[in-house]
Amino acid sequence: MTHILVLYYSRHGAVKQMAQYIARGIESVAGMEAKIRTVPSVSATTEATEAAVPESGAPYASLQDLKDCAGLALGSPTRFGNMAAPMKYFLDQTSSLWLSGNLVNKPAVVFSSSSTMHGGQETTLLSMMLPLFHLGFMLLGLPYTEADLNTTQSGGTPYGATHVAGVSGRNPVTEEEQRLCFALGKRLAEMVSRLAGEFT
Repeated sequence: MTHILVLYYSRHGAVKQMAQYIARGIESVAGMEAKIRTVPSVSATTEATEAAVPESGAPYASLQDLKDCAGLALGSPTRFGNMAAPMKYFLDQTSSLWLSGNLVNKPAVVFSSSSTMHGGQETTLLSMMLPLFHLGFMLLGLPYTEADLNTTQSGGTPYGATHVAGVSGRNPVTEEEQRLCFALGKRLAEMVSRLAGEFT
């Protein structure tokens, strides 16, 4: 099986749900397996540390997970139009992978959730793309051949899958958002499969 890393940070669970729909899309492609990982929270108190293993949910990601993946789906909630600090903190530790070139030419996609429709979803997606470009990933989006992009009244952008969680953070992922997440995962897996076929 070819492993594609689905790496996310989620505060209230919306981005976690999106990661699961993206994983389903990945695994709809023959020979592809989604490896779901998360990152620990960060604390303003520098002495505070997280447990080495989370109490529940996906395990914490390691740099080895990133090095070994054939492709990457990266997700974060929106924080003032930017990725959340825990995800940025994790990516800031990837200098060794940048220097070695281990991530060059791997396909990647991004996804996000915000409280409101205009809460900075697209800038958050772009903020996640920037370090991925530096690391050498090949970024994919969602083409407008996905009919839901033309009709969605909630999340969904050509830059990646999105979700509108509401001010309380409790809005369920809509059917359109689910389909767009699935489509994004499937597109990523298809590209990984295509590249594997061309270079073997």
